[in-house]
Amino acid sequence: MNVLNSFPQTPDALPIDTPLICFSHLRWDFVLQRPQHLMQRFSQDRQVFFFEEFIPTDHHLAYLEIHPFADTSVKAIRPRVPHWWSEAERDRALSRLLDDLILLHGGRRPILWFYTPMMYSFAQHVDAAAVVYDCMDELANFKFAPPQLKDMENALMARADAVFTGGVSLYEAKRDLHDNIHAFPSSVDSHHFRAARNSVADPSDQAEIPHPRLGFYGVIDERLDLDLIRAAAAARPDYSFVFLGPIAKISPSDLPRAANIHYLGHKSYADLPSYLAGWDAALMPFALNEATRFISPTKTPEYLAAGRPVVSTKIADVVRTYGDTPGVFFADDADSFVSGCDAALATARADTSWLEAVDKMLARSSWDATFKSMAMIVDQTAVDPPLAPALLGKNDILVHSERD
Repeated sequence: MNVLNSFPQTPDALPIDTPLICFSHLRWDFVLQRPQHLMQRFSQDRQVFFFEEFIPTDHHLAYLEIHPFADTSVKAIRPRVPHWWSEAERDRALSRLLDDLILLHGGRRPILWFYTPMMYSFAQHVDAAAVVYDCMDELANFKFAPPQLKDMENALMARADAVFTGGVSLYEAKRDLHDNIHAFPSSVDSHHFRAARNSVADPSDQAEIPHPRLGFYGVIDERLDLDLIRAAAAARPDYSFVFLGPIAKISPSDLPRAANIHYLGHKSYADLPSYLAGWDAALMPFALNEATRFISPTKTPEYLAAGRPVVSTKIADVVRTYGDTPGVFFADDADSFVSGCDAALATARADTSWLEAVDKMLARSSWDATFKSMAMIVDQTAVDPPLAPALLGKNDILVHSERD
């Protein structure tokens, strides 16, 4: 497999008054991850609207709610649609509301950026300056995925000027479907998470939990291996297993319960380093199923930036990227996961020399670098046919790094 670490430089093509409309199945203020990191950076140069999934309403008319936030210039757009309308009526209304949004903000041809193909159904008529599909996950494999999602994705990819993927495995699965597709694995805001390496006051809801602590943060859903968590907690009753994050698509009654398992709820991105500072190691107890086949968890580099050893099941992109990284331990089953926890805690108690190699690797994985490379590709699509894909052989993977 050849790895290309450069992309032809091109001057800015899209004027800064070109708005960007980002269509997302995740709400802006739900959890801070890839969409927020990138749209925050785009909003420094242009107006960014974060168009979220519609919310049913009892009103007889469809309308838009525009939500500004104190810490960003990104505006969340939350359509409200009467709950009794058919899908066709809803899509017609959303199309009109989208047109109104564009007209109200100057009528300029926008950049359309999609995280979900489902919203392409009402946005496909827009005369766009560029269309981008940032395929963060294989949503069709997730629980409760709409049956028409694959058809909508095919239509979106046929229209898109550029396609990005959230990991290399996902790129490999889709690289024959588009001639301008690029792998952008998870990046990291190292400065933010390095604060966990310093002495930080333990949050009040974590302060009384005994050490050693092994923690996970993120959405708690069908991607976690609940049986694995249950078995690990039972095998090591003197270890504390801490989970931060909202529960989605599974019942709270299905969660493993034990005296040494602690669910502390949803925490803000700003507070994560203070929780990490109180952990001895970090966990990624993902199930190995269709929902996790292509994931490239952002939390992997975040845990490492915080200076915490990581215990993970063998998620393909995690093994590919971090298989030789000091402080990262992999497991096939409950027994090896418990052994990995033991090894991670031993690493945490040793000196910090293992972090030297980690920090060198993370220096090439910043969100700033990812944003710059993505923005350059989008600008290029507005003026010329893409050059880079013509350079790629069938077994080549275009990986962008801070050297780009």
